[in-house]
Amino acid sequence: MSAGVRGFVPKTTPAAKLASILRDVHAGRRYVDSEIAAAALTEDACPLTARELDVLRYALRGGTVTTIAQEAHLAAGTVRNYLSSAMTKLGAHTRYEAARLAWDEGWI
Repeated sequence: MSAGVRGFVPKTTPAAKLASILRDVHAGRRYVDSEIAAAALTEDACPLTARELDVLRYALRGGTVTTIAQEAHLAAGTVRNYLSSAMTKLGAHTRYEAARLAWDEGWI
């Protein structure tokens, strides 16, 4: 919402209802599906920084530290530091495990 999103709907929303929601949003109102709202209110806050999340997104693809560094435009040592910090915060043993945990939580 802080990024300007005006509506949240699940993929399973029927077409007729979606059309109505789109008209409402176009008219300036907001729409948040009740299930999505409930999930958002009960989820844990993400302990990771934006950069740690960025690096984990690349790690989820299974790339090496060098590949992640190139894709993220960071030095390899910086990538290692971000990965190590994220792994510590999440209690993960590998960068891939940390990435999967962040994915499962919906943070990436």
